[in-house]
Amino acid sequence: MKLLSTLSIVLIILTNGLFAQNNNLVVYSQEGLKFTVILNGIRQNPQPETNVKVTSLNAPNYQAKIIFANNMADINQNVYLTNGAETTTNTEYSYSIVNVKGKYKLRFNSTAPTSSVVENNDPQQTIVVYTPVAISTTTTTTTTSNSGTNTSNDNVGINMNGAGINININSSVPTNTNSTSTTSYSSSTTTTTTGGNTGAVDNDNYVMPGYSGVYGCRHPMSSTDFESAKQSIKAKGFDESRLILAKQIIGSNCLLCSQIKDLMSLMSFEETKLELAKFSWHHNLDKGNYYKLNDAFSFESSIEELNNYTQSH
Repeated sequence: MKLLSTLSIVLIILTNGLFAQNNNLVVYSQEGLKFTVILNGIRQNPQPETNVKVTSLNAPNYQAKIIFANNMADINQNVYLTNGAETTTNTEYSYSIVNVKGKYKLRFNSTAPTSSVVENNDPQQTIVVYTPVAISTTTTTTTTSNSGTNTSNDNVGINMNGAGINININSSVPTNTNSTSTTSYSSSTTTTTTGGNTGAVDNDNYVMPGYSGVYGCRHPMSSTDFESAKQSIKAKGFDESRLILAKQIIGSNCLLCSQIKDLMSLMSFEETKLELAKFSWHHNLDKGNYYKLNDAFSFESSIEELNNYTQSH
């Protein structure tokens, strides 16, 4: 039994390894709608565009959100970078934004090897490299203002010489007429913003060290809260009661695979463990590590059933 479990883990690792490549995702609007692509909670293109290509994607699927510039309802949908065939070829996957009965959705269109794609062949297409985490920005604002007062002394001397009148302007003679002018200089403000992904959405997402797979939620449950919840579940005398409480806790939180596995160890029966694992899939942060739950099962059939469940959801 342990041998079968080990083989299953190896197969899953090998399968995940097939996606350690640089795929592209193209999203475009045939209607010319401008939009922003959000992948796993992080904004990719800095400003709304009608055609966006995201490169260097190495996971089999991503949680995508399309935010329209004209404030239409967002699209929230998973995009899959796999056609069901095991391949190590870098591939470009194309999705279009379509209107289905008044509601916009992403529709898969086509695939092509990236080696056959001519870059920048569409002047309307914006190409960005995948950003897995938000990049912090620094904004510096400098304001300058100047004002001054200019005073000029004009000396006017009048001499009567015979029949004529001689008017002499002499700045060295004590003033007879003084003129004062004030000049004001306008203020100027210079704002400089540095950083890459300046418009990141959910830029406080938790980033798991050493993990580059798909994220299912934003922040894992803190270790303190988890230990408290774990003790509460453990205090229940029966599996049914433990499962009910565990679902209540998991349903309003985000858990790591390691935390889910700990909760499964509190269950006595295989059936209860499997039900908990299925429920937790929708509240798990590091979905790429879900295969690690296989060690918590005693039967190969449970591993297969959980795998089928996660693949279909």
